[in-house]
Amino acid sequence: QVQLVESGGGLVQAGGSLRLSCATSRRTFRTYDMGWFRQAPGKEREFVAAISWSGRITQYSDSVKGRFTISRDDAKNTVYLQMNDLELEDTAVYYCAADRDFRKYTTPPMRADIESWGQGTQVTVSS
Repeated sequence: QVQLVESGGGLVQAGGSLRLSCATSRRTFRTYDMGWFRQAPGKEREFVAAISWSGRITQYSDSVKGRFTISRDDAKNTVYLQMNDLELEDTAVYYCAADRDFRKYTTPPMRADIESWGQGTQVTVSS
């Protein structure tokens, strides 16, 4: 497993931006596909975005497409989630995930088997 540490959450007004970071000390980071999920109060955890180990493939949920951007910096063992034009509905705890099988991000029944999860960072969007 990979130890993941998220940061960058906070309180922001609707229409604002935040950038989340997820770092690991593992040098094998570059072999992992990485993803972001979120969980709002009273709701199930949902997929937000994923990026392949090469960085060439990305995928987004329809609710964030065009507003959020996932990227990675292998030199820093870090994956980012740039969130722009934030909406009240984006309020949630955001979790970073790591696995070597990209299908686990894109195939809902497989998400429960994702190898590693971070502890989460709170994002609150206010009106």
